[in-house]
Amino acid sequence: MRKLRFLGAAQEVTGSCYLLENAGKKILLDCGIHQGGDAIERITKEQFKFYPNEIDAVIVSHAHLDHSGLLPKLVHEGYKGPIYCTTGTQHLLKILLEDAVSIYLRDLEHENIRRERAGKKTMTEEYNLDDVTATLRLCQGLDYEKPRTLLENLTLTFHDAGHILGSSIVELQVRDGADEKTLVFSGDLGNPDASLMRPFKFIDKADVVLMESTYGDRNHRCFSETLDEFRAILKQAELDGGNILIPSFAVGRTQELLFHLGQFYHEGLLDHWHVFLDSPMGKAVTDVYSLYLQDLDNEDVAQIRAKHGDSLASFLPNLTISESVEESMAINNIKKGAIIIAGSGMCTGGRIRHHFKHRLWLANTHIVFVGFQANGTLGRILVDGLKHVKMFGQQIIIKAQIHTLGGFSAHAGQKDLLNWAAHFSNQPRFYLVHGETKTMDILCDALATEHHIKAEIPAQMSAIQF
Repeated sequence: MRKLRFLGAAQEVTGSCYLLENAGKKILLDCGIHQGGDAIERITKEQFKFYPNEIDAVIVSHAHLDHSGLLPKLVHEGYKGPIYCTTGTQHLLKILLEDAVSIYLRDLEHENIRRERAGKKTMTEEYNLDDVTATLRLCQGLDYEKPRTLLENLTLTFHDAGHILGSSIVELQVRDGADEKTLVFSGDLGNPDASLMRPFKFIDKADVVLMESTYGDRNHRCFSETLDEFRAILKQAELDGGNILIPSFAVGRTQELLFHLGQFYHEGLLDHWHVFLDSPMGKAVTDVYSLYLQDLDNEDVAQIRAKHGDSLASFLPNLTISESVEESMAINNIKKGAIIIAGSGMCTGGRIRHHFKHRLWLANTHIVFVGFQANGTLGRILVDGLKHVKMFGQQIIIKAQIHTLGGFSAHAGQKDLLNWAAHFSNQPRFYLVHGETKTMDILCDALATEHHIKAEIPAQMSAIQF
């Protein structure tokens, strides 16, 4: 019998991690970090519920840090085996993991200076750049739809999840002697209405399915209506003589925003606006997306190529990419007409917080949230309507106008999750992961009502056998 243990993203959205034990081998599905708190707090709190040197292989569904962010710590603590992912994920991991360790070590240095001044014991680094380099060496990039035999008793196939570049649905044929079972992990399923990515794949058969449920309680707004709302925000912000701040993940969301802002530009809607991508990582990721245009949606790529060849950035002529700190700071001098895209997407760190410091208290500032905001994050606090926030040691009143554009979500909505689940021709055991408890309860009811699928909601550290 095979055992699967739920170590993360069980009755919560982030921290994806599952441990599969089969035929004396241990395989980790994802090794993600939890969102919320600062970089030091997040890393320090994360403690593995297993011995890293006992893991035989790691499979990563995609590059987002809540699915991959603890890989360097895993290596730091003794893991030396292969890390399997798609080739697109392999390219993105270098960017995301190097950025994450840079932020962590910088914050750790500042914290230890404060501790030394106060006569307190300093903190030891949980991992470093050498661990990131070692992690990247262990990565093996695989193509979609190309089965690969691992550890003699496993066959791995990646299918396009349509979430971000390289995102995958993980299909594992797991053999124990003559007995074979199929485990399918959805990873993060993409929003079919979103741009640039191709639609997620459907899987025909499985014995056990782990399905994400981030938006399992609701459907996204019609995307054409979302774009109309975005146009209205542009118009209102222009009338207000203000600026627009868009917290955005550097991977996926930023590239989709650039694509649609490019469309707005060619519609003549950005004549009085200048777009700033204030994110060195966002630039690096956008460059990777441009290299992988052949893996993106054919119609969207045709639009890009019809205007400016093979570059996402050149599709938006009034785009300025701010890489240095000085260039970022200079944006704060602009009184109106700036659309500022910066990370992080949930406002847990990054340059967006500095832009908030300078503009949250201005009534003509418009903040546009284009993605999910997890509990405990600054983004969630702002969406929930808090009137004051403490940032950089000072209280800031929130007068900015807050908008949420749910249609931009890179996650599947409820109807898309139901369609994906209903496609299995047999009756696999369903387990809902990557969601808040209330959301998963609603999705459970919908699965049972609409498709007679009985799904379970596993708790942290629970285990199943199959």
